[in-house]
Amino acid sequence: MTAEPPVFRPLTPSDLESVVDLARRVWQDTYPGIISQAQIDSMLAARYHPGALGEYLAAEDRWFELAETAGQLAAFCACERHCGEYKLDKLYVDPDRQRNGLGGQLIARAAERARSLGFPHMILAVNKRNAQAIAAYRKHGFSIRESVCVEIGGGFVMDDYIMQKPL
Repeated sequence: MTAEPPVFRPLTPSDLESVVDLARRVWQDTYPGIISQAQIDSMLAARYHPGALGEYLAAEDRWFELAETAGQLAAFCACERHCGEYKLDKLYVDPDRQRNGLGGQLIARAAERARSLGFPHMILAVNKRNAQAIAAYRKHGFSIRESVCVEIGGGFVMDDYIMQKPL
């Protein structure tokens, strides 16, 4: 039996709770051991609640796409114009559906959108200790451009690499 191909579609307000749930599963699967549970909780509370996602969705310079398999949310990505560049701001794949090509398909779709808008490259930020994500991004044409450490409040920092993919 062949796996059903994913269905890609824009985020709608009725999807917000599902996106919040998927983000929480991904963060709890990925970040323990990379950042503290307190920072995980803080970042989820600040960024992944329906109000914050609704504001994100309402901005004109942002693009948010879902990938569904078998009628269930399996992954999502969000992109935005950031300081004159096109930024892959969010890319989350359900831990049970990782390594099946969904992330790569979303990256390719985001890259095509960036290219169609005239951007020469796409950037993203990834935690320096998230080796699995860094390897996946390298596989899809990203390379490390710079290292940053940004205070985000509450005594927390985002210790990231900025990665770039030529388009």
